[in-house]
Amino acid sequence: MTILLEDLAQAIGADPGRVPAVEVSGIAGLKEATAAEISFLTSSRYESYLSGCRACAVIVSSEHPATENGPFLLRVADPQMALVKAMELFHPAPRQAGMGIHPSAVVEPGAEIGEEVSLHAHVVVEAGARIGDRVVLMPGVFIGAGAQIGDDSLIYPNAVVRERVTLGERVIVHAGAVIGADGFGFAPHGTGMKKIPQVGVVIIGNDVEIGANTTIDRATLGETVVGDGTKIDNLVQIGHNVKIGQNTVICAQVGVSGSVEVGSQVVLAGQAGIAGHIRIGDGVIVGAQAGVTRSIADGECVLGAPARPRTQAGRRVAMVSRLPQMLERLRQLESRVRELEPRVDVPK
Repeated sequence: MTILLEDLAQAIGADPGRVPAVEVSGIAGLKEATAAEISFLTSSRYESYLSGCRACAVIVSSEHPATENGPFLLRVADPQMALVKAMELFHPAPRQAGMGIHPSAVVEPGAEIGEEVSLHAHVVVEAGARIGDRVVLMPGVFIGAGAQIGDDSLIYPNAVVRERVTLGERVIVHAGAVIGADGFGFAPHGTGMKKIPQVGVVIIGNDVEIGANTTIDRATLGETVVGDGTKIDNLVQIGHNVKIGQNTVICAQVGVSGSVEVGSQVVLAGQAGIAGHIRIGDGVIVGAQAGVTRSIADGECVLGAPARPRTQAGRRVAMVSRLPQMLERLRQLESRVRELEPRVDVPK
């Protein structure tokens, strides 16, 4: 498909002005774009690429200065959001609502199916489940008994939403995710372990996105909760009875142990690990590979394992980097002591 640059500029909210009469076929990076594509500058670190960019136009901030050479500039208040709008024009979401129910799909009696849905091949919807309007279930999706899927939600192939799990509206679940698996609960019994029944539920809010192969366990009793607007990356583990607030970001390979409370607008960076039964306050940033073993107050930034406030963690890293020089100095001092006091036995 192609779009007139003038129409694209209007769609993304670019400043009005004389726009070249060209057709745009797509979007690419500053170094890769051709004369038939637009590009974008959302970070000053790539400013040097602008003059050599071959794109017919580049999305920039409203404050960006004029350039003598290079492509036409589409000035906008928020380049990141303008880029999102442009990408949506060229790459509409693959929801495909309204395709109906594939002949190979299994919808058990008692399941409620909304209007304009798309249930693709080999989907299974068990009795008592409710599928909202315009929901898309891609091939191989399993929806357990009594589960509820809100309007306009999209579930990619082979994802599992187990019994009595609730998904809000406009939720996106990527391929292979499992929502509502049993929590990891066992009690010592003799020389073995006795499984503790996991009979709670999972409640996912509106506008949540859950990455591929992520797992969110059901509560032992009560609820595991993910708040509105939260975004969860691939390969994340959320334990039983965890409560996550609104608009929180959880990056790949994070593990959150059972009964943790995570606030709103929190960032858990990649491979962070959160010990059980603690609270992560609102607005907290947990750095990559951090190991959090204690509760964190609102607004803190912590790094390292065990996690410490950013300033402490920075000093610790700096100290470790100086250990070789410190060791060499210690050896020199020991040698000097031996020379001055030969009878003193200095441990090696």
